[in-house]
Amino acid sequence: MTTASAQLRSVWRIVAAREIAVKLRDRNFLVSTGLMLVLIVVGLGIQVFVGGKSSAKTVAVTSPAGSALVAQSGKAADAAGSDLELKAKSLPSARAVEQAVKDGDVDAGLVPQGDGWRLVGKSSRNAELATYIGQTVSTDAIARNAAAAGTSLQALQRGATLPYDLLQPKGDDNTTEARVSAVAFGFLFYLAALLFGMAIANSVVEEKQNRIVEIIASAIPLRQLLIGKVVGNTVLAIVQVALLSAVAVGGLIVTDNTALLGTLAGGIGWFLPFFLIGFLALASLWAVVGALATRMEDVQSTSAPMTTLVMAIFLGGILATGGLLKLLSFVPLFSTIAMPARVVSGDAAWWEPLASLGIAAVGAYFILRTAERMYRSSLMQTSHKVSFRQALTERD
Repeated sequence: MTTASAQLRSVWRIVAAREIAVKLRDRNFLVSTGLMLVLIVVGLGIQVFVGGKSSAKTVAVTSPAGSALVAQSGKAADAAGSDLELKAKSLPSARAVEQAVKDGDVDAGLVPQGDGWRLVGKSSRNAELATYIGQTVSTDAIARNAAAAGTSLQALQRGATLPYDLLQPKGDDNTTEARVSAVAFGFLFYLAALLFGMAIANSVVEEKQNRIVEIIASAIPLRQLLIGKVVGNTVLAIVQVALLSAVAVGGLIVTDNTALLGTLAGGIGWFLPFFLIGFLALASLWAVVGALATRMEDVQSTSAPMTTLVMAIFLGGILATGGLLKLLSFVPLFSTIAMPARVVSGDAAWWEPLASLGIAAVGAYFILRTAERMYRSSLMQTSHKVSFRQALTERD
């Protein structure tokens, strides 16, 4: 009897294996996975194509000396093998230069400041532009100081630094990278939650509509059936996300974006465990969506709350900023996207992802227990569609 009980408690493995086998033979699943891989490769190809084109920048100046510095910087960039092309645009005053930068008429401005120069940008720093103009300004300043017979190091270095002021700052590069990573993480989670979620719901309602579930329920505990479906689809979702991530990482390496990859690595490392916990919770709720329905046509209405929840998680993760983003990074399910994005931006202390992951695990446990009760109370209701409220209040 003990052996039989142990076998019943482990029958979920058979259900999970069946879910995986069925899904791997599903043409729609294979086509959607292949399509996502193609989209990633095409996106990287477009980046390589665009990156291969020359990058022309217009720099506003107020004097012939400024024009000469821009021209020398362009030659330095060309000598270094850079695609950067620099063109000077003369304007009457420093104020006119700043206004042109604000209006977007030019990419940057180079204006005199004391013994040196000041580079002006609008909202973000162009590292390549600053590097070559900065080197040219430094070399020119040292040459002028030496020509003036300065005998000290301080004299030789006077005017050699190049401040880069932002007239309308948006924040550092990590903020932009955090937004990009939030969209990437959110997109992966959104697709997996919807594609696999609907598959789970359809699988449950199909067995229910064909009355196969009555035969299954007489042979194995409903808890084991639920665990098997959740685990099987979670394994497939993790494998799919890992495959897409591997292709994306490989693409970043091939396109020589290793700096960006280094920044995103921490976020990717945290996204996977958050994804696992979040998807387990959502998968159990999707099983409830299928259990509430009696026919395939009912899934459209029973799934409405879940699709709304998944959309809210996605939009919250990619649109929230500041205090709201910090709050969502500690809310189960929402933290799947929000916390890895904060890790990428450097906004999260070392303990915050650990605490958030713990909260997410506790939240997922309660969601799983609640979903199990709703699933068991509604699965055998084959005569009519059950609402979420009824499934939550009824006893199985």
